[in-house]
Amino acid sequence: MRIATWNVNSLRSRIDRVEALLDRHEIDVLALQETKAREDQLPLMGLQARGYDVAAVGFNQWNGVALISRVGLDDVEVGFPGMPGYGDPVEPEARAIGATCGGVRIWSLYVPNGRKPDDPHYVYKLDWLARLREAASGWQHVPTALVGDWNICPTDDDVFDVTQFKTSTHVTPAERAAFQGFLDDGWAEVTRAHAPGYTYWDYYRQRFERDRGLKIDFVLGSPELAARVTHAFIDREERAGQGASDHAPVVVDLG
Repeated sequence: MRIATWNVNSLRSRIDRVEALLDRHEIDVLALQETKAREDQLPLMGLQARGYDVAAVGFNQWNGVALISRVGLDDVEVGFPGMPGYGDPVEPEARAIGATCGGVRIWSLYVPNGRKPDDPHYVYKLDWLARLREAASGWQHVPTALVGDWNICPTDDDVFDVTQFKTSTHVTPAERAAFQGFLDDGWAEVTRAHAPGYTYWDYYRQRFERDRGLKIDFVLGSPELAARVTHAFIDREERAGQGASDHAPVVVDLG
C-alpha cells in the first residue's frame, strides 16, 4: 500500500495537481493539510471518478484537512479526543481527521504554526501537541500513521540555516521536545532513512531554487506500521512547477 501526505495550500486551487499526483504515483491514500475550504466547497468529482472516497473537514479559508482513499475510508473521526481550539472565545479548528484505510489507521494532521515564541499561538501549539500525544498513547495497538505538516524541525539538519531561526518557532527546545515525546512513546519517524532533504521551501527569494528549505512534514508510525515500511521519497518535482504549493508531497510504501 502506498500512502502520502501533502500540505496542498488550497485544494481548490490545486485540485488538478492532486489528481495528477494520485495518477503519477498510484497513491492509495493521500492525507492533505491546509485545504482551505469547507467540505461542500471542495471539487471532488475528479477524485470520485478515479475511485477515491474523500473525508474532509474545514470551517473557513484557513486550515482544513482531508483523507483521500481508494482502499476504504472507515470509522472517520474529526478531531482527536481533547483537541484544543484557539482564540477568545475559543473556536474549533480543522486540524485533524482520522480514518481506517486498508487496515491502517491514518491521521492527517496540521499542527499549529506557533507564529512566534512569545505569541499565544505558540502556547496553543505546545498544548495541541501535548493533547495529541496523550490521545495517541492509546492508538499503538493497531497499525497507525500520524502524518502531516508538523511545523517542527526536529534537528538542526532539518533547517537550511539554523542561525537564521534563533528567534523563530519550529526549532525551539520546547517544540523539539514535544516531537521527541512521540518518539519516546514508541512512534517511529519512518521517512528520514529513505527520504533525506527538505519538504518545505518558502516562496520568498527563490528559496526552492537555492534549496533553502525546512523538513517539517513527517510520517510517524506505530511499531507494527513502521515495520512494514519498505521505501519513502519526497516528490521535489511537485514543488518545482508553476503555481506549486510551498510543500512537497511525502510518499511512503508499506509492504
